[in-house]
Amino acid sequence: MRFLLSTLCLMASALFAGAIAGPTLLFESDTGKVLYSENMDDQWHPASLTKIMTAYIAFQDIKAGRITLETEIPCTELAFKEPPSKVGLPVGAKLKMDTALKALIIKSANDVAVMIAEALGPTHDRFIQRMNATAKKLGMSRTYFANPNGLPNKSQVTTARDLAKLSRAITTQFPEYAHYWSMPAFRLGKIRLSSHNGLLKTFDGADGLKTGFICDSGFNVVASATRDGRKLMAVVLGEPSGADRTVRAASLLEHGFRQWGWKQLFNSDTIDNLPLDSTARDVRSVRHTVTSWSCGNRKTARRLRAAKQRVKRRHAKKADNNADKAAAKKAKTKKAPALKPTAAN
Repeated sequence: MRFLLSTLCLMASALFAGAIAGPTLLFESDTGKVLYSENMDDQWHPASLTKIMTAYIAFQDIKAGRITLETEIPCTELAFKEPPSKVGLPVGAKLKMDTALKALIIKSANDVAVMIAEALGPTHDRFIQRMNATAKKLGMSRTYFANPNGLPNKSQVTTARDLAKLSRAITTQFPEYAHYWSMPAFRLGKIRLSSHNGLLKTFDGADGLKTGFICDSGFNVVASATRDGRKLMAVVLGEPSGADRTVRAASLLEHGFRQWGWKQLFNSDTIDNLPLDSTARDVRSVRHTVTSWSCGNRKTARRLRAAKQRVKRRHAKKADNNADKAAAKKAKTKKAPALKPTAAN
């Protein structure tokens, strides 16, 4: 019932926003097999999904022995000036790499992303070069990075397929760090910092990865879940709200777990072997569809909330009517008690 209601709300959101859904991709983590896709080669602003690449390079440096989880990295003036979401350290303060990775992945801290970039680059610009070189090695052919955190930049673009390649690489090459992606919250001193990934609390088997949002990209997520030893990943880009992002990703993952069967044994399409879509579009802004007040769409936000309330009331009324009909039918078909025979006079 709850899942059906969420799906109806998502449909209402799409209808009233007047926008086509953004790129989506559902695939198996182990094999890269594509289970479902829409416009997976269209370019999109990654927003904070950029931080998956920042973490990937940090994991590479740990594996290579250049740093450890105990290595301390300083907050520079450049990092201090980054806007929220952030930890807000003063210039000169330090974090251990373990804490920095938690802040990067769970809190999605923009200042910490710059701290990592400047520590590992060994400069900010050199780190950006490393990001793009790594993207090329991973086959992310329609991706370009201009910063380590995903804050607005017209040239920072990616695709659902490229994000799938990156996410698959980071989970298969560095399984020892899976706990960072699945943590719903962590403590930094006395402060509890929570993840924006709503699936971690609501979806059975959810275990990662990362959300992202800027006005021009809408609400993005790369979500993973594991059931019975099988891990699926969903890439969802350009949803109008955080709730819609969660519902869209959940419905894709649920579809994958329920529909997977013998017919998938003959599916050989993967994120690596499918040809690039020749009609794939360049990046565009979806700011006008986003319901966040910070993007200036207060009227749209109010209209969508009203639409969702109407859907809720309509669905509740329908459920009540069905229940009444079922009860009436049950009462009608119930046998009347048999009359006891009486003695003849």
